[in-house]
Amino acid sequence: MIYKRGDTYWVKFQFQGKMVYKSTGQTSKTLARQCEARLRSELALGNFGILEQKQIPTLAAFIKDRFTPWCSGRFPATSKTWSSWYRPWLQSIVAYTPLSAHDITAVTSEHIDGFAAHLRAKGLQPTSVNAQLRVLRAVLHKAKKWGVLDVVPDIALVKGENHRDRVLTAEEESRYLAAASPLLADVATVLVDTAMRPEECFRQRWEHINWSGGRYGSVQVTHGKTESARRLIPLTPRARAIFQARWELANRPEEGWIWPPPTRSGHIEPSTVKKQHAKALRLSKVRAFVLYSLRHTMLTRLGESGCDVWTLARIAGHSNIRISQRYVHPSDEHVLSALELRQGGDKSGDRCPIAQIEDLGEMPATAADSVF
Repeated sequence: MIYKRGDTYWVKFQFQGKMVYKSTGQTSKTLARQCEARLRSELALGNFGILEQKQIPTLAAFIKDRFTPWCSGRFPATSKTWSSWYRPWLQSIVAYTPLSAHDITAVTSEHIDGFAAHLRAKGLQPTSVNAQLRVLRAVLHKAKKWGVLDVVPDIALVKGENHRDRVLTAEEESRYLAAASPLLADVATVLVDTAMRPEECFRQRWEHINWSGGRYGSVQVTHGKTESARRLIPLTPRARAIFQARWELANRPEEGWIWPPPTRSGHIEPSTVKKQHAKALRLSKVRAFVLYSLRHTMLTRLGESGCDVWTLARIAGHSNIRISQRYVHPSDEHVLSALELRQGGDKSGDRCPIAQIEDLGEMPATAADSVF
């Protein structure tokens, strides 16, 4: 007989007095039955080697021997994704032996809940606990993709995490910028006008600015976890004015960091503006948010304006439009407008605000265009 475990069908039958359990690796019931028939045929011909069980690694061994080498090869050793995210959290998972000492196929949701409770008992905040759980989830999903695991157990994130999806109103944005220091006001304005991630903004260099690209210029994002993150973003008049003022003040450099404080990296870091951000929140009396919320604010405004999900994904640098879909909620008015266009009605329709600044299809041909 065949039965389903997770997304995959398994076969179960008796052979020479022993029960045989084996994954077909198939998600189709028809293909699974074909695999069962082939397995029975091979056994009838005396090919007993197909029943040999592959050695199952412990979770710790899989992380050390397979996931860590793959992960460190994908991300540079100097990147924050590796040094501040994967490496410390993988070490933490391996160190908790009540979880990591189990065979990876024997890891259950109960073991994972125990790990989360252990982290909470150590005094970690929900945000830090969930960061480690997300890394664990990435490990288990990779194990499934590589054929080591058939079913990924459910991983329940702990409640109370500080979400970054806060959306500022126009009035809150105005009050915050008025209370911010000159440096922070410039950074915050660029973030909310370009939807860049803070780290992408901090790493901007003068050679990434194209003053003649599009209507008001464009900025090239050259670093990111995925190819989609490396993109060209059209500038708004406000962002253009900020970059141009800083460029003139720096004597029009051809290269170098746009935000160059005395840090080891050579550019501003989250710690550079942390105190300034806290002070601006206190003076403006705006409800607390993190800088990443400025990106979320811009993407939400684009979605509410009728920007299509494909354009929004390109601006945001999302690797999958499913990530962008949460920002796009077409109103009845936009649905009717789309139907009118399909029927040859009014073709004036609303356009994405960014597209009003510059048609993305008319961007200057640069190396960055190849990533889209």
